[in-house]
Amino acid sequence: QVQLVESVGGLVQAGGSLRHSCAASGLTFGSYAMGWYRQAPGKERELVAAISSGGSTVYADSVKGRFTISRDNAKNTLYLQMNNLKPEDTAVYYCAARSITMSGSVYSFKTYDYWGQGTQVTVSS
Repeated sequence: QVQLVESVGGLVQAGGSLRHSCAASGLTFGSYAMGWYRQAPGKERELVAAISSGGSTVYADSVKGRFTISRDNAKNTLYLQMNNLKPEDTAVYYCAARSITMSGSVYSFKTYDYWGQGTQVTVSS
């Protein structure tokens, strides 16, 4: 049984920081690339950041320089460090797992096999 369990989100003031995590179980963590997606009201789900099994990363332009994705394979845990948060970062955040055998763009949510439950992050102005 595969589970991706996200930490709680919360309410953060603009300019603040939040460290979000996703604990994986029931899968071989090192055999999956991992990603963070978010979906704001009225907007499509978008990839925030992704990290390969080997540690290579990609970021959405809107979060470059502010967010950092990382993983601890020994702990089967994915992290997203969010700094200098902005109101436009307000969204439901999801972690997702992508098999290393999967083809296609890492930006496509359809290529991810498993998903966390989603947690709300709200940034006040």
